[in-house]
Amino acid sequence: MSRLIQGDCLSVMDDLIKEGVQVDLTVTSPPYDNLRTYAGSLEWGEHIWKPVIEKLYQITKQGGVVVWVIGDATIKGSETGTSFKQALYFKECGFNLHDTMIYAKNNYLPLNHNRYDQEFEYMFVLSKNKINTFNPLKQLCITASAKYNYATRSSASTKEKGGAIRARNEVKITSSEKFRGNIWGFDTGKNKGSQDDIWEHPATFPEKLAEDHILSWSNECDTVFDPFMGSGTTGKMAILNQREFIGIEKVPEYFNISKARIAEAKKSIQLELFL
Repeated sequence: MSRLIQGDCLSVMDDLIKEGVQVDLTVTSPPYDNLRTYAGSLEWGEHIWKPVIEKLYQITKQGGVVVWVIGDATIKGSETGTSFKQALYFKECGFNLHDTMIYAKNNYLPLNHNRYDQEFEYMFVLSKNKINTFNPLKQLCITASAKYNYATRSSASTKEKGGAIRARNEVKITSSEKFRGNIWGFDTGKNKGSQDDIWEHPATFPEKLAEDHILSWSNECDTVFDPFMGSGTTGKMAILNQREFIGIEKVPEYFNISKARIAEAKKSIQLELFL
């Protein structure tokens, strides 16, 4: 059962905590250093993101995960570093910084400035103690010379079973697959040709990004949370992958977009059940 709540995330999260709500996974992208106004609704800074992080610690189950997708503004020629400050504050609040991942934009926009074009954002994966769930996404491991996964490279000649000698620096092939790396590349922009073309939001992230994290850090019937629901991407992908979802959005226009997208996801699931 999904719960979509319109309101300020701080007060709504307080209510959820009082109810005893606990979530398995949060996948969210908070505002980035006032880069957008979000229909004039945005109030953002340490006085907001610090209590958000504190409340995320309270609402997250033991072993649960928060995926925090974030970037920095450049002001007066210097990046703010807010993303790092937030990651470190998560640690101060008791989270483990489980992984620092990169969201690489395959089709980033070129800009005219005196630095290399910005083509990535951070995806901090934070856990409340040791993680409960990790369903690793895999890929074929194909190189010019071999297929291997977790191949071991010896630093000296070694003797293996049967008396065979394994030469220095020899790569031993163990599998044709390996875990994906922690740099994930996605095309940005709307899902062309889909119903989503009619919905407007200034800062959507790719559906595949949300889905891959949901598949990685949660199981079916787990509860996924997004305190900055926006256009409902996390909620849509949670529903399509048989998770429960709780989402909070302050702006009525974006809240209505989320409701429509998540309703469509539920409808598609119901249709599949009858096919």
